[in-house]
Amino acid sequence: MSDFPSSKFERSRIIAKTGLKVGTNYAQRYLKKRLTGKEVDAKNFHSENAQEVFKEFTRLRGTALKIAQGMSMDQGFLPEEFAEVMTQAQYSVPPINHALVRTIIKKELGDFPEKIFDQFEAEAFAAASIGQVHRARLKDGRKVAVKIQYPNVRETIDSDMAVAKSLAKRLIKKGQDIDPYFDEIRSTLLLETNYLHEGQQIKEFGERFRSDRFEIPEWIEEYSTERVLCMSFIEGRHLGDFLQENPSQEQRNHFGQLIWEFFHEELKVGGYVHADTHPGNFLFTPDKKLGIIDFGCVKLFPDEFFTNYLKLLPCHLANDQQAIRDLYAKLEVINPLAKIQSKEDEYYNFARNYGIMFSKPYRYEHFDFSNPSFDRDIRHFTKEAPLSNEVRGSKHFLYTSRVHTGLYSLLIKLGAVISTQRAKEILSELLDMSFEPYSEPVEVG
Repeated sequence: MSDFPSSKFERSRIIAKTGLKVGTNYAQRYLKKRLTGKEVDAKNFHSENAQEVFKEFTRLRGTALKIAQGMSMDQGFLPEEFAEVMTQAQYSVPPINHALVRTIIKKELGDFPEKIFDQFEAEAFAAASIGQVHRARLKDGRKVAVKIQYPNVRETIDSDMAVAKSLAKRLIKKGQDIDPYFDEIRSTLLLETNYLHEGQQIKEFGERFRSDRFEIPEWIEEYSTERVLCMSFIEGRHLGDFLQENPSQEQRNHFGQLIWEFFHEELKVGGYVHADTHPGNFLFTPDKKLGIIDFGCVKLFPDEFFTNYLKLLPCHLANDQQAIRDLYAKLEVINPLAKIQSKEDEYYNFARNYGIMFSKPYRYEHFDFSNPSFDRDIRHFTKEAPLSNEVRGSKHFLYTSRVHTGLYSLLIKLGAVISTQRAKEILSELLDMSFEPYSEPVEVG
């Protein structure tokens, strides 16, 4: 369908055209500043360019909008205004038309929505990268959310990944094998397009977490297929709507604590985690529960990787530099056999300082994520990342980093003060360690 470019050529053309236009805009801005000494209004400039990228990525949907979602959680690489615009990719993408929705439901469920449901709202209330969601009511009276997958999304993954891999191979060090990273992304995206798989994840997480603290939807299997997902409807507000209500500090702390606890409670079942930590996937319910939705991206990490990843925390807290260095080698961040060790030291120093910053909340009984210095420090370290044409770290960092940075981004936006006690108890049991009062380690220059 023309509304959804699916060929590799057409999608590549749109991506290239968008990149060229935005790149030209930034080049002209730089040139104008050099010639006249005058700076263009940076806030509007970044926002307008982000809107241009978002508009074209919206046409492509799928993998392109997944990239936009990643941009929205940026912690320093992009201008804040750019990341802010990209938050639209989390749940505010323009929906597909009503006739197409009816056609998809007829094909997948065997009849039109008005025949299957007691009530079905034609206008989607949420739309993102792979599908859009409609409110409905079953004939037995249950309120449900029905997620409809956009046409051709699954078919475009391979073409998008081929374009991205081709570009990456021009940028990275010659001879470096990037296939494992792209294979990891591709397999995860393909699973996200299988709504029966997501339904199973909803069921699993519901059994694990549904409680007086966490609200997980119920999967309605009889009204679900690989491209249509039916689940119970959860009432609640996303982060942006919640913040517009000017909540009290007590309310911010309450929901921040629930987000923090959900993240750490997940760790008790090995490396089996909800790996799409962005504002569009959490709801703040009227009865003060945390609603968790969208279980398309759930990761089960290998035991060895996940154990070593968690061990970084106590090593950073204790500033045990030899143990940190050993773990970085196991996690493929540094190469102890490299000919040029000065380069490895550069990566070690950056990763260690970044790890120290990320471990900071665990140094205290309570941590204030509203402290602007913490946000500034994270952004500082992100911007100071060593520039290189090499890919570093295990392929599994693609998603652990997404989870961890997403968690901190949510808590910073909430401005929450959280208690770390329960998290430390869980980690102490998992790692057979105790948390001591730690002093601030000295950063490496």
